[in-house]
Amino acid sequence: MAIRKSTMQEQVAAAIAAIEPNDRPVVTFHTISGPSPWLMSQLGLIGQLFVKYYFVTLTQRVVTVHRASRMSNRPQELVHVIPLDQARAAVTDVNRATLWSSLKFQFPGEPKPTRLNIGRYWRAELDTFVNGLFGGGQAVPPQGQPYPPQGAAYPQQGQPNPYQS
Repeated sequence: MAIRKSTMQEQVAAAIAAIEPNDRPVVTFHTISGPSPWLMSQLGLIGQLFVKYYFVTLTQRVVTVHRASRMSNRPQELVHVIPLDQARAAVTDVNRATLWSSLKFQFPGEPKPTRLNIGRYWRAELDTFVNGLFGGGQAVPPQGQPYPPQGAAYPQQGQPNPYQS
């Protein structure tokens, strides 16, 4: 059973290497589909029937989505392989929050976008994914800093942050 983040990432990298040996993962994160994880945890075992677990990986050429095992956190079957240009259009509503961040991903063949919830443990990987996918176009503030007001620029490294009181 994979518990450590690095072990899970190695297992996903091995699964990708088995499919495409010439492609290298840039970042991988674990995610849970469905509505709010808070709501699903309140529903207990019934709530678990409504969620799916995935590993989303940004590689040098594509975004891959593997189903994750509920019990062992190992990557299972490959669900989607999406070219980077299509993935950029498929990812919307990136919401970086304190405990559960989320984004919406329009999977191929699905009628509407799937909400993917990312736990705090994987937030740094989410930031790397978003910045890597959009080439820094969607800026994510450094950890611990609030988002600046709409249209304002982020403070440069080493300068005081006017958005913190």
